[in-house]
Amino acid sequence: MSFDKDQRIPARRTALNPFSIGAGIIAAIVLMPIVAVLWIALHPTENIWGHLISTTLPRYMRNSLLMMGGVGALAALVGTGAAWLLARYRFPGARWLEWLLLLPLAIPAYVGAYALVDFLEYAGPVQTALREFFGWSSARDYWFPQVRSMGFAIIVLASALFPYVYLLARAAFREQSGRADEVARSLGAGPWGRFWRVGLPLARPAIAAGTAIVMMETVNDFGTVDYFAVQTLTTGIFSVWLEAGNAGGAAQIASVVLLLVVVLVTLEKGSRRRIRSYAMPGRHAPVARATLKGAVAWGATFVCLVPFLTGFVLPFAVILSHALVNAEQWQDAGLIAALWNTITVGGIASCVTIGAALFMVYGVRLSGRKLPQLLLPVTTIGYAAPGAVLGVGILLPLAALDQRVADVLEATTGWDPGLLLTGSAAALVLAYTVRFFAIAQGAADAAMGQIPGSLPMAARSLGRSLGGTLTAVYMPLIRGSTLSALLLVFVDCVKELPATLLLRPFNYDTLATRVYEQASLENLGDAAPAAVLVILVGLTAVGFLARSSR
Repeated sequence: MSFDKDQRIPARRTALNPFSIGAGIIAAIVLMPIVAVLWIALHPTENIWGHLISTTLPRYMRNSLLMMGGVGALAALVGTGAAWLLARYRFPGARWLEWLLLLPLAIPAYVGAYALVDFLEYAGPVQTALREFFGWSSARDYWFPQVRSMGFAIIVLASALFPYVYLLARAAFREQSGRADEVARSLGAGPWGRFWRVGLPLARPAIAAGTAIVMMETVNDFGTVDYFAVQTLTTGIFSVWLEAGNAGGAAQIASVVLLLVVVLVTLEKGSRRRIRSYAMPGRHAPVARATLKGAVAWGATFVCLVPFLTGFVLPFAVILSHALVNAEQWQDAGLIAALWNTITVGGIASCVTIGAALFMVYGVRLSGRKLPQLLLPVTTIGYAAPGAVLGVGILLPLAALDQRVADVLEATTGWDPGLLLTGSAAALVLAYTVRFFAIAQGAADAAMGQIPGSLPMAARSLGRSLGGTLTAVYMPLIRGSTLSALLLVFVDCVKELPATLLLRPFNYDTLATRVYEQASLENLGDAAPAAVLVILVGLTAVGFLARSSR
């Protein structure tokens, strides 16, 4: 009897079982929207490739690349600089800033966009104070930069996303050996030389991986670029589909987005592989953190404080002030309904995602075959695919299935059930499951990988079934990782906007869509309570992230 080398489970005995078959089915469901987008793009009912290429597609592509490049560069600069200062130096407030710089992750970028515009627009507090101080009477008396522009959109997105780079870069700087730093110091390298010639090259794979994640999130964004009137590939999907009524054209734009995503995912995976070659031996002397003094110390504090103020304090303060002024909105029936819908659909999607991930990872480990093991990392592409792309790939096939089922039931029973899938929240649950399956799958795979193969083998030898081994051995040992992944998936479901806008049933609001709709109507006071609730949910996840990173 042969054994799988990694898992030590009898390969022949468990090659065909319900878990392995189910793992293949789950993988097919997760990959279905991506395949559907490519199929629709290649076989549209109305081919508009030529029209797109000659009119809007170059503008969408150019703006998307500029946004990705600008946000990625700014986030890499801020995240890397803050990580280097906090990993290598002591200065006033460093201990607090180390965790405060994670808080911008709790602010969705579209909420930050609404807050920044409200703060800097003509009627906002900044320009109002300038007019009062200098005695200006109108906008013709002074110059102020255009707030709703690509430049400010880049600043908003970078302020919300730089913690991805900061987290990975900080970990990379901390894991570097102090011996290398001492050698560079003995050769006369100053602080800048040690950073440029030693610290940065060793941490480059981690920085590249974080920057790739930031750029993927930039491609996925819709609320921010739409509010700042920047036409990107994601806004193009909405325009071509919802305004022009051309689903095939939307799928064709979505396929271009997928091409960009594949390039970024390839870069990220390559960075993860290369980062192992930079790991130091198991025992090495940590880098001694130097203590800064005087103006230099306070300068370091200021440099690390600015991203926290722009990424968290400013948007949260603006939104909270509107929520407090408009206290009556907390009792609005629409807000209560949106909160209930968010909790319901997010909770169901989280449980489905975690359950499917556990089932799939367990099935792949039991199969002992190469194909399922190759499919496992492929299913993570949903996390990189923008929500708008998944919306196209889910809604069109489900709508066709809905119509087919309705026709069959009406022909056989005379009853027209209507739209069972696309007319309910089922499409949203599927979209969230596909979009955030990578989080649950990664957590389940990592947790199960820490369990010695002898434990499930002992359970099997004592008569436990495959399902009994999962519930009696694996589940108690991975409960903590499972609950953490459940929370992270739920938080991402709460914040997801593009897929929710495309797939929600008629008159079905979540907190994210309520914030978007009210803010789009310039009713930030009505949007503020829902935005505060979204931020509070995000803060919960950031707290768990800070605890795990500690």
